[in-house]
Amino acid sequence: MTTVSPLGLTSKPRTPRRPPNAGRPAWMGKPNRVLMALRGLILGLGCAAVILPFVAVVSTSLATQQEVTANGGFVFWVREPTLASYQAILSGGVVTRALAVSILITAVGSLLSLVCTAALAYALSRPGSLGSRPILLAVLFTMLFSPGMIPMYLVVKQLGLLDNLLALVLPVLINAFNVIVMREFFLDIPAELTESARIDGANDLTILARIVLPLSKAVIAVIGLFYAVGYWNAFFSALLYISSPEKWPLQLVLRTYVVNETPMGVDDVGSGSDSLPPQLSIQMAILVISIVPILLVYPFLQKHFTKGLMIGAVKG
Repeated sequence: MTTVSPLGLTSKPRTPRRPPNAGRPAWMGKPNRVLMALRGLILGLGCAAVILPFVAVVSTSLATQQEVTANGGFVFWVREPTLASYQAILSGGVVTRALAVSILITAVGSLLSLVCTAALAYALSRPGSLGSRPILLAVLFTMLFSPGMIPMYLVVKQLGLLDNLLALVLPVLINAFNVIVMREFFLDIPAELTESARIDGANDLTILARIVLPLSKAVIAVIGLFYAVGYWNAFFSALLYISSPEKWPLQLVLRTYVVNETPMGVDDVGSGSDSLPPQLSIQMAILVISIVPILLVYPFLQKHFTKGLMIGAVKG
């Protein structure tokens, strides 16, 4: 409202000036432009260090023999992109079989791991469960002491799982860290919900399927992503347990043809191409195919990632 002075002049009330640090937390000082510019520079260099190698891999996979030869290897800018490398490796052969094996192992292994992890975490989160304390200590013990390569190989051999795809799933079916995270998430669910369901006659399986799991979509998405990335990127277990090349997953094929620089022929790549693309382009195409599936899945789970991990790991 306006005020009138004794001389008959009107004046408007002054708007209080906002402090320069208003809206900023108390522990944050005045922003320094030089420091902010330095942070932006460091962040830009970090992004470039991640993006440029990926751009080089994708560009090289689309390059022709002339461009690969002219650049002496990796190509950062393709003038005449071609999909010949992808057509060659996806037209049949060891890469196509390995891609199907990796998809099968990732899908089946992630599903089984989620089911077993959720069941174990729910049992450990229920007060008064039989043997919950010793089992929890045993789970924590596995986080501190791993069995090692040789004992694990002997166990897989005694179970008759050598050269069997189950050897890539069963030994790593349950991860102790994922069990602890999911258990802490289940503990945060209000006990009134489960108690009211139990009064209505629901058993533990019904409570888990109809109450606990629908409320735990965030942590399920995070743990599922952890398992999927682990199964998709695993190659050392296949190197130990799988001897038949037709059962190799994609990562083991990638290691064989990229790290060891094993030459690839028409039978290895596929018989659908008359002339083979450059060897380096084929290797980079296999690398792109091994990276893209996880990059496509992650954006859909990103909104659940921080929430599911932090709620399950922090009590307060």
